Amino acid sequence: RHIPDGTQPHVLVARSSGKIVGLAIICRRRVWSLGPHARARWLLNESGDTRFDRLFIECNSILAEQPDTIIPAGLDALTSRLRRADQLVLSGIDADLELAACGAAGRAGLVSEVKQADTALWVDYAKARQQKKDYRATLGRSTRQAVSRAMRLYAERGPLEFRIMETTTDALAAFDLLSDFHRSRWGRKGAFANPGFRPFHEELIARGVPTGAVRISRTLVGGQTIGVVYNFVHDGRVLNYQSGFLYESDGRLKPGLVSHVLAIEESISRGERGYDFLAGGAGHKAHLANSEYAMKWVAISRDGPERHIEAKLREAKRTLRTIATNLPRKKLRLFGSANAN
Repeated sequence: RHIPDGTQPHVLVARSSGKIVGLAIICRRRVWSLGPHARARWLLNESGDTRFDRLFIECNSILAEQPDTIIPAGLDALTSRLRRADQLVLSGIDADLELAACGAAGRAGLVSEVKQADTALWVDYAKARQQKKDYRATLGRSTRQAVSRAMRLYAERGPLEFRIMETTTDALAAFDLLSDFHRSRWGRKGAFANPGFRPFHEELIARGVPTGAVRISRTLVGGQTIGVVYNFVHDGRVLNYQSGFLYESDGRLKPGLVSHVLAIEESISRGERGYDFLAGGAGHKAHLANSEYAMKWVAISRDGPERHIEAKLREAKRTLRTIATNLPRKKLRLFGSANAN
């Protein structure tokens, strides 16, 4: 219902004895080509519309009852349909799907290329249970101190509470507050700058809260909300998708750190398996996580001059971005030297 106009969606269906055992959305997008042949990009569970796809899919895959057999077969079906200049784009995939994709590419005489690589950090509750400690006791000393200090300062204002939004109405109200926090922090650069973000998630929340697939929580101090955390829950694993916090001038107050610690402890009390921060390098993730896994953005296509030219152009773009990022720092150092002299 929310897919952008101009998108060409298809459904990949795997059947066994007439029963559907695998599904994926595949969208086709015509793209500019360096060569003489028309080119299409086929995307797994993405639209191909850059703004809409800022929903940022991660842990991407083909839904399958028997992944070990159905996913390779699905990838074989997709790679066999690629024409001369076409690409199959697999965004936000884990190591298992990357391995399956490389196999499918090899069988089809194609090549797979990693366009982007990231690390997803998560909390494996089994490690804490093995140490026979509560979660907070497993954190590094400075992190424990920061959490304890922040909680003590918050407690001076009133009771510190952690609440799960049990109804769709409450969850949507918390999502509105998350939006306000997020915009005040990130402005036009944040996720809510995407016009498709809010309506998509409002429907997802309305569908997911009653089933338990969506879990939204508030952290409150004296009745005032200081944090909203928007999580997904699947197979005993909590996946942190988005959050918004009330930041104040006192740096000792840590609304994000406190909110996530409380969310993790509440999840552990449910007997769940882990808390996944997903990809990205936000500072709190490294302080709270105890495990990690790779996540990659992969493209499959035929090898040829066009692919190599594009790779060189991407490398040049990354180099320019690095130079642009470092340039202001160099200017500041130069100005500092001039003032010092």
